[in-house]
Amino acid sequence: MKITPVVAAVASVAFAICAAPVLAQSSGHAGHDAHATHTAPPAAATKPAQRWATDAPLRAGMRNIRQAVQALDHYEHGHMDATQAHNTAQQIDTAVNQMIAQCKLKPDADAALHGLLVKFITGAKAVRESQEAPMPQITAMREALAQYPQLFNDPGWAK
Repeated sequence: MKITPVVAAVASVAFAICAAPVLAQSSGHAGHDAHATHTAPPAAATKPAQRWATDAPLRAGMRNIRQAVQALDHYEHGHMDATQAHNTAQQIDTAVNQMIAQCKLKPDADAALHGLLVKFITGAKAVRESQEAPMPQITAMREALAQYPQLFNDPGWAK
């Protein structure tokens, strides 16, 4: 996937806006200093030779995001109003913020995760700002969910 300068700037700003409150509240974990200095989102993650290990916060966060994105199916079909969709987007934001706050991944795995998180941050923002289902962003979130088990070893993901 080619990232244009405009997409890179928007994603970087979205990530910084969503991550900043959590980073300010974090326990000062030294590994998170790098999160605050991102100037551009990571390049599209390529499938590693061996999938990266996951921890409990990552697995829980991704399951929460998957549940919320699946709920947006109802929004697409007109069975969920904008307020309900906005609340669902907030669930995605909460899951992303919790994963960022509790991040304990190795740098390469962390970079791959950030590539996915940018799609969730951007998608949730589009849902919050829209009065109808923003299909391109919802599709991008679904694609990120599909990419997750290719990048990370999460034994319970298929359940």
